[in-house]
Amino acid sequence: MFKKIVSFSETIVLYLHKLLILSKMKEKLKYCQNINIENCSFSFDRVYVFHNEQITVHQQNTWELSYVITGGGHRMIGDKIETFSAGEVILIPPNIPHCWTFDEKFTDSKGKIESITIEISSKFLEKCKNTFPELSETILMLQNTVNAIAFSGETLQKIQQILISMVTQNMLERLAAFILLFDLISQKKDSNSVGSFVVNDDNVNKLKRVELYVMNHFPHEIRLEDVARFAGLGKSGFCIFFRKMTGKTFFAFLTEYRIKSACQMLQITDLSVSEICFSCGFQDLPYFNRTFKKTKGMTPTDFRRLMSV
Repeated sequence: MFKKIVSFSETIVLYLHKLLILSKMKEKLKYCQNINIENCSFSFDRVYVFHNEQITVHQQNTWELSYVITGGGHRMIGDKIETFSAGEVILIPPNIPHCWTFDEKFTDSKGKIESITIEISSKFLEKCKNTFPELSETILMLQNTVNAIAFSGETLQKIQQILISMVTQNMLERLAAFILLFDLISQKKDSNSVGSFVVNDDNVNKLKRVELYVMNHFPHEIRLEDVARFAGLGKSGFCIFFRKMTGKTFFAFLTEYRIKSACQMLQITDLSVSEICFSCGFQDLPYFNRTFKKTKGMTPTDFRRLMSV
């Protein structure tokens, strides 16, 4: 793939290098709520922090490519809340709200997580498209991306390798590697949607707040009055609202969420079934085992054995 673009890469790299020098990009983007790189080429941020030091829900007018090297937990991107684990790479178009909530059980020996984030301004993409005809088709495909996407398979492996190599590269090498990423992420091979724009609807936004509350509190006891108050409703009004929006009761939703979290822990940790039970908010091991079997059709131990195979 590198030979494919080497004929014009020197010109592109020199142009991008000049833009990057002028940008005076910041070193710690994760702690800046209002990131403005409209006059920059792109920013590269390697983060190694404690699991609870990540930025909370945010959105920006830039493209974001995120690689979780170490860590796991739950993430919210637009209209979806899902579990995640180490190794995932996700591309998020501008103005889609998102956040990663890391679980301390999935950190390294120091209790820290590690990630790499690249942010690209729309203005920069437009400049590249207008300046370099060789890149115009590739950038147009990227600009037509409307949903956040996660990569898998061979494409994921290639993106991971490039991002890891960029950690130790100088500016010029990093810019050349950045060009290679264009082709990989714009093609959207081996990818699936993991989030869309949030509809500007009061009820949808209210439901999203409830889901965020669950994402951050599911390991602990959640009382109906607390989540109802968080949604700005009374208990009875909240129950009616939640069933109307989801077709299920709040506690049925909460139980499903906890079971999904348990499945993730069974797959990527060595914690005992009992430890996982209480880590996911269940207060009784026999009840957890019954609920898990009813939901997944097998016991937690059988599920772990099947996933390991």
